[in-house]
Amino acid sequence: MAHTMPQAFMQNFLGQSPSWYKTTIIAFLIVNPFLLYAVGPFVTGWVLILEFIFTLALALKCYPLQPGGLLAIEAVILGMASPAAVYAEVAANLQVILLLVFMVAGIYFMQKLLLFMFTKILLGVRSKKILALLFSITAAVLSAFLDALTVTAVLITVGVGFYAVYHKVASGKPAHSNHDHSHDDSVIEYHRSDLEQFRSFLRSLLMHGAVGTALGGVCTLVGEPQNLLIAQRAGWSFVEFFLVMAPVTMPVLVAGLLCCLLLEITGKFGYGAELPSSVRSVLEDFAREEESKRTKRDTASLIIQAVVAVFLVLALAFHVAEVGIIGLTIIVLLTAFNGITEEHQIGHAFEESLPFTALLVVFFAIVAVIHTQHLFTPIINHVLAMDAAIRPSMFFLANGVLSMISDNVFVATVYINEIKAALDAGTINREEFELLAVAINTGTNLPSVATPNGQAAFLFLLTSALAPLIRLSYGRMVWMALPYTFVLGGVGLYAVTYLL
Repeated sequence: MAHTMPQAFMQNFLGQSPSWYKTTIIAFLIVNPFLLYAVGPFVTGWVLILEFIFTLALALKCYPLQPGGLLAIEAVILGMASPAAVYAEVAANLQVILLLVFMVAGIYFMQKLLLFMFTKILLGVRSKKILALLFSITAAVLSAFLDALTVTAVLITVGVGFYAVYHKVASGKPAHSNHDHSHDDSVIEYHRSDLEQFRSFLRSLLMHGAVGTALGGVCTLVGEPQNLLIAQRAGWSFVEFFLVMAPVTMPVLVAGLLCCLLLEITGKFGYGAELPSSVRSVLEDFAREEESKRTKRDTASLIIQAVVAVFLVLALAFHVAEVGIIGLTIIVLLTAFNGITEEHQIGHAFEESLPFTALLVVFFAIVAVIHTQHLFTPIINHVLAMDAAIRPSMFFLANGVLSMISDNVFVATVYINEIKAALDAGTINREEFELLAVAINTGTNLPSVATPNGQAAFLFLLTSALAPLIRLSYGRMVWMALPYTFVLGGVGLYAVTYLL
């Protein structure tokens, strides 16, 4: 409790973040002007990048929008980038912003269809190995055409729903009674082992699904936000992007699915747990009850969502409009034909996308500093001075390592802008630009599964209501992602080096 006004201000600053984190951000803000005066804008710019990466790496302590935004505002005030430069970056990336605002919101209105699909898969397949593969494949396909965050959100919803149903039964409560499934105090003793096994089962499925979003997300220009940004700089359409990435993404997809199967066979790294028969019986009874409640309107809604999903795939494949405009079209169609006409109902769809959209604009402010101060020019020139045969590999590794500790969208934004500048200056030709663009896209998408910092879908899962229920901690997520990191990163590096 605050006893003085300074204590009250300190408690309000960055809310529930730890005191040491708040103090660190304040120290950054105080030191930067002195650094600028003492060592100049180039060194201060690099310090600013490291400070910003610090906010991304500690996203679980505080969402990076606030501390990162404060650093970006200070940089503009200190003259390290002008407001016009920031606006120019935002304007140049309008397609990506529209993708996040409208496409993610549009897919929100397809959640019932996605829930229906994943529920059928979960209860319809008895073999855990086949089930894990199906979860991974389905998440990959959906992420290639929809959005990794939305697919992850659906997986979380399925997980929370089924967990709550069984937890209530395990606690000896009637099906329709109120129950707090976040505490195990009331769980009957002989249900405890089944509950632990169910947690392990859900953990493994969710991790397979989350990795599946990375496997599919790297393949198309709508799979991840940075993909569209890279495609925009390269001038690739939806089909062109898929084809130019395929020599890397297709071998990685096969290797990732084989890794999924091998993990389930061996039971290593926390995988392999089966769904207990007692839990399956409870969930099947629940699913039958829910299906009996489905009305004609509910069925009509699912049909509309399926038809619009087909339209979405065709619209993206034939590039009938910019991706964000297609997303807005999806919103109009799904809401109009499914009777969602009240403003507050539509507003919920944007809750998931707008915080990250705001953070992306902060990314662009930091990128404006990088451009204004030419911070990456020496590094890019050094890499471009290397033998042409190893440049793509070096870009893949550099983007992969940076994406593990910060954010893959930020890393991709910086690197693709630098090689586009090199292309425009005549330092590299068009063919090499395309090779490096593939290396940047795959480098930011594949090795970044190593930590929740690199993949937005992983971070979303870790910070969800489901993670504490199934005992999915940061350390456990990193451990479960470890075999995938080596397989995706290793096969990706091989493909970039020898198959492009």
